[in-house]
Amino acid sequence: MIAVLLADDHALVRTGFKLMLDAQPDLAVVGEAADGEQAVELSRRLRPDVVLMDLHMPGMDGVRATELITTELPGVRVLALSTFDLDENVVAALRAGADGFLPKDVSPEELIEGVRVVHRGESAVAPRLLTRLIGTFVRTTPPRTAPAELSGLTEREREILVLIARGRSNAEIAAGLAVSPSTVKNHVTSLFAKLGVRDRAQAVIIAYEAALIHPGE
Repeated sequence: MIAVLLADDHALVRTGFKLMLDAQPDLAVVGEAADGEQAVELSRRLRPDVVLMDLHMPGMDGVRATELITTELPGVRVLALSTFDLDENVVAALRAGADGFLPKDVSPEELIEGVRVVHRGESAVAPRLLTRLIGTFVRTTPPRTAPAELSGLTEREREILVLIARGRSNAEIAAGLAVSPSTVKNHVTSLFAKLGVRDRAQAVIIAYEAALIHPGE
C-alpha cells in the first residue's frame, strides 16, 4: 500500500484528490496539510511514501517544504503540483528534490499514475515538458562552473546526459545510439550516482547550469 500525504491550502482540492486516491486498491491517503509547515510536520510524523505538494500555499510554500522534506526524509517522495505548466516554482521544487511535477488539471488517471511512478523512484515529468520548463527558467541564470563530478563521467555518460537534457527518453536514447535499453539504463544509473542526483530533473538542471546544453538545442 502506497501511503500518500496531501498538501494543499484548498480543502475542496484535498477532498477531490482523497476520493480519487482512496478508490485505488494500492493507494491510501494518510494525512492532509493546509500549508507547507503542516506538510513538513506530518511528513516527519507519518513518513508517507509520497507527498502530493501544491507549490502555491500561504506561509511556508511548497518549494521550501519540499526542500525540508527531501533533505530530512530521503525515503519520502514529493510530487509537485502547480496550476501553471510553465512555472519557475516548479523548477525550484525540482532543484529542491521533488521527484516529479503535474499540472493540477491532470486527469484522475494521470494523477494516480504519477503517484505510482514517483513511488517507484522514477521521475513523473514528461521529458520534453521537463526540458521546456528548465530551458525557460534556467536561461536567465549565468552558467556556473561545471561541478567536479562531471569530470568523472565517461564520454558515453556525458553524451547520454546531454541527450537526457534534450528531452530524450531512455528508449529514444537506446535507438539513437544503437544500444539496448538496459545498457542505457545502466549508464543513467551510473551518471546519476556520480552527479549525486536523484532523478532526471536534477540531472537536466546540472546540464543546463554547466552549459553542456543551451535552451533551444
